[in-house]
Amino acid sequence: MAYKHILMETQGGIATLTFNRPKALNALNSELLDEVCDALERVGEDEEIRVLILTGAGDKAFVAGADISELATFTPLQGKRFACRGHEVMNRLQALSIPVIAAVNGFALGGGSEMALACDFIYASEKAKFGLPEENLGLIPGFGGTQRLSRQVGKSMAKELIFTARMISAEEALNLGLVNRICRQDELMDEVRKVALSIADKGRVAIRAAKQVVNRGMDVDLATACQLEIDAFALCMASEDSREGTLAFMEKRKASFKGKLNG
Repeated sequence: MAYKHILMETQGGIATLTFNRPKALNALNSELLDEVCDALERVGEDEEIRVLILTGAGDKAFVAGADISELATFTPLQGKRFACRGHEVMNRLQALSIPVIAAVNGFALGGGSEMALACDFIYASEKAKFGLPEENLGLIPGFGGTQRLSRQVGKSMAKELIFTARMISAEEALNLGLVNRICRQDELMDEVRKVALSIADKGRVAIRAAKQVVNRGMDVDLATACQLEIDAFALCMASEDSREGTLAFMEKRKASFKGKLNG
């Protein structure tokens, strides 16, 4: 599939997906969502990709929300189909077995905040702005924002941000636990790539297991979550990575992980 609204680049096991509608502040329309869905499927199938980075073209926006000019033409059924497509993209993004980092370089509003929330964690530039402004349109967040934001910052704070449609700074997002780190605008991508390379250098089996256990464990009771951890730990012990990692430690050398699992 040829892409019109996104850019995909892969280097050294790190894939970067860039939302590329800078004149529209990278707003999400139906075509862009289709392209992202296709790209995520390809990323999931590519065993050479160890980390995915999401960012926006230009220096103004990560994603400034849904394309209002398209949204305004929808019937209720078309709106439902659009919301379902958005949820499909967010769910596919969250379900990737590899780590996904959002590099938020500017406005992340509406669907942009929802896209970032579906990633594993967020690095933001000092100029980044977050918000779910749908109430200003007589709507509610439609791509998972009501659910993922409340799980990230707590129910009461999520309600305040959604009800008021208030836009917050990168600093406030950091204080709320929405963002992991704030970077200078011109250093954001370098910092994100550094942490991505650090993750890519780890054992693939263990990274995937950790992501799965953290995500699944959030939706079950503590005892069940701990059992998930025990099972995943045992599975890691069966991998070549585990043997290589422990041997490298004893031999005082850098581990060379291959990411293969013996059944």
